[in-house]
Formats: sequence, structure tokens, C-alpha cells
Amino acid sequence: MPSFRLCLAILGTVLLFLLSACGTTKVQPGYYRVQSGDTLTQIARKQGASVSDLVRWNQLSNANAIEVGQVLRVDPPAGQARASAPSKAKSRSQASSKPAASSTARRRTAPPGAISLVWPAQGKVTRGYDGSGSNGIVISNASGTPVVAAAPGTVAYSGSGLRGYGHLVIVKHNASFLSIYAHNSKLLVKEGQRVSQGQKIAEMGNSDSKQVGLYFELRYDGQAVDPAGSLPPK
Repeated sequence: MPSFRLCLAILGTVLLFLLSACGTTKVQPGYYRVQSGDTLTQIARKQGASVSDLVRWNQLSNANAIEVGQVLRVDPPAGQARASAPSKAKSRSQASSKPAASSTARRRTAPPGAISLVWPAQGKVTRGYDGSGSNGIVISNASGTPVVAAAPGTVAYSGSGLRGYGHLVIVKHNASFLSIYAHNSKLLVKEGQRVSQGQKIAEMGNSDSKQVGLYFELRYDGQAVDPAGSLPPK
């Protein structure tokens, strides 16, 4: 029989595929999905890493043998440091007189009026979306605070098999939009279940997180987008 660790690895791979199948070409923070025409050198340059970093972090036997759709780690694993970034990446960084501009350039928004959301939980927004280090927002409140579906849809995933997300719910709203609700203390819906906007789907918690809070992410055509433009003012 396969070992427990192997089973967990297989489960994690399946869940990553699920996120991809829900209309996304972008994987969880710290990873990158290989696109057509990519080379490891290009990916390293874009991510501010070195080719040797990517080879080491992904245990690649051949730097030239990457495949379209392959998911690569582009941030160092715990306990490992990032090697010196390529000189071209350094030059770009040094030449930029406004570091915030690159972060702003990565900020994505959904088309105006494409989807109308309600707040997925009551509380204080303690981390916002920036399109780089944070692809979603964190809403903080007491453990057990109701978490609701931000828009109507179908539950694509409900479980705790994806490391880093804790007890997680993914709701697919239509062909273009899905939303992610992570770190819950309790899940109240099942996969395939139809949910209405504002319906309670979970309770806030700190599963796989150091602090109590809901991590909420909105994705449009496979890309994490700033939900602020689709949420009502607080």
C-alpha cells in the first residue's frame, strides 16, 4: 500500500489540479504554471530568481526539460535561501525609481459590473490585495464568525487537503469567476452543493494559520483579481 506521505502528496496534486480546472491558470502563491513558449531562464528572470534556484527547489534533473502546464516552485522552501538573482533582474530593480509601480502593474481587476459580491464575512480587513505578495484579502474577527458565499454558485471543493489553506471552500460562480474561502474552523457545505449569495458556508477560524481570519480570494478567468471593485463599500 502507498505510504501516508505519498497519499498526502497525491491528494495535494489533485487539489492543485482542481484549482486549475476551476478556470485558473494561476496556482497558489509561490508557484508558477509553465506556459507555452516558457523557458526556465525566462521564468527565473520574471520571478527574480536564478535558474539554479528553480532547479534546486523543484529537483529538476534537466533545466531544459520543462513542460507546458507543469507547476514550478518559484519561492524558496522553508529553510532555504534565494540565491543571487540574475544580473538583468538586478538591473531592472536598481533602475526603477518607484518600487511601488511594479506592484501596481500586477494589480488586476474584474471588468466593471461583471460580478456583484457581498462581503464574505463581517470584520476588519487586516490585509489587502496587492497582486504580488497577497492575491486576496484577510478579514479578521472572532472564531466562529459566519462565512457566507459572496455570490451564488456551486461548491467546487470543501475540505482540508490543500496545505496552506486549512479548512477550505471553493465556490464556482460561472465560467469566469470563482471564489476561495480559507482557514475556516468549520465547513458547512459539500462539493456539488448549490449555494445562494449570502448563504452561510463556513465559520471563521485559524486552521493552517497563526491568526483567526478569513482569507478570501476572487479569481476571474484564472487570475486572482482585486475584489474591492466588486464588493460594496463598508
